[in-house]
Amino acid sequence: MRSVQDHLATVLAAVGPVAPIDVALRDASGCILAHDLVAPHDLPRVAVATRDGYAVAAHETAYQATTAETTLPVAHDVRPGQGGPLRLVPGQSVRVASGAPVPLGADAVVPVEETDRGTARVTLQRAAVAGQHVRAAGSDVAAGDVVLASGTRLGARQLAIAASLGFGRLHVHPTPRVVLISVGDELVEPGARGADEGAVFEADGHALEAAVRDAGAQAVRVAIQGDDRVLLREALEDQLVRADLVVICGGLSELVHDTVKDVLAPLGTVRLDQVAMTPGTRHGFGTVGSDLGRDREVPIFALQGHPVAAQVSFEVFVRPALRSMAGHADVFRPSVAAQATAGWSSPPGLRQFVPALVLGTPDEGYRVTPVGDPAAPGISALAQANALAVVGEQDLAVRAGQTVHCLVLEG
Repeated sequence: MRSVQDHLATVLAAVGPVAPIDVALRDASGCILAHDLVAPHDLPRVAVATRDGYAVAAHETAYQATTAETTLPVAHDVRPGQGGPLRLVPGQSVRVASGAPVPLGADAVVPVEETDRGTARVTLQRAAVAGQHVRAAGSDVAAGDVVLASGTRLGARQLAIAASLGFGRLHVHPTPRVVLISVGDELVEPGARGADEGAVFEADGHALEAAVRDAGAQAVRVAIQGDDRVLLREALEDQLVRADLVVICGGLSELVHDTVKDVLAPLGTVRLDQVAMTPGTRHGFGTVGSDLGRDREVPIFALQGHPVAAQVSFEVFVRPALRSMAGHADVFRPSVAAQATAGWSSPPGLRQFVPALVLGTPDEGYRVTPVGDPAAPGISALAQANALAVVGEQDLAVRAGQTVHCLVLEG
């Protein structure tokens, strides 16, 4: 029997970041930057006003401040996007809009509310201070600065700086495309009319589709495949052209009618193993491609069809693989140490993953309570859980008050 660590190490060794490509700015959201983003110029390129008002030379307003008021001619109006800055004639002012370039020779902006709002001449209520309401050239970013390091996940804030510097395209690791195939003659789509009593509503594909998206990848869910070896192989061949990774659920038992093992075993590097964990002992993993006429190898997972086993296996093995393929440095879920509020037994030699509810704070500590039967967790228990309590292979039981490692599934 293979250990969890050994199986996970094999998975992570077989996958790597998807080859980087250039994408339009709007398509880069959620992707990982493949190279440092270096500022091609200062930001802002020239000094700009941060308030609507009048650009002046501060020392000239100070000189005239011996009188009750300071009055200056208004030489021009400047709005954003009007090209390079004007030059301020000594003894004058220029009316500027917020975001507009400050004229050369001006070093301050007097807000309109501190003036009489004149159009030909303006009266200032007080002397200006050099630098007030002016954003200097390069004050945000200097040309040559690394504004985003390689490996940064691109969200709203990161795309804002890229756009501000004029980047219309970015070099990124694209989000992996994951093909999901559920297998079983007994499966029917939820909502289907006239389903037999022995039919099983297909839950794995819907659950894993959401899980794939939560991991930051793209999910392509294929129609349910029956227990037919020829048709399953054809479906796999058809889907490899669009897949960066394939996940097959179901059809993995040792019984003769379950076909996944017969289809996958001869292909590529796929291994079918018993992994020392519960739930989800039976696993398949490897790469396929050349055997099916493709020019690249695609990682493929085969998971047990029980929804709890499938989702636990996804969290332990598939999600870290997807995060690695997307270029993330943090491939694992966060974890916390929590004190068990109740005890339960654990099978010898297997790493046990128990749906659980973790409550608490970093200051007061965390408490973990199993949801449902730890020995045979059901889908309803998993639906209520926000974590998986992880019990080591050598532990035969968890005692109330014992510290347990917990994989946090959500906040």
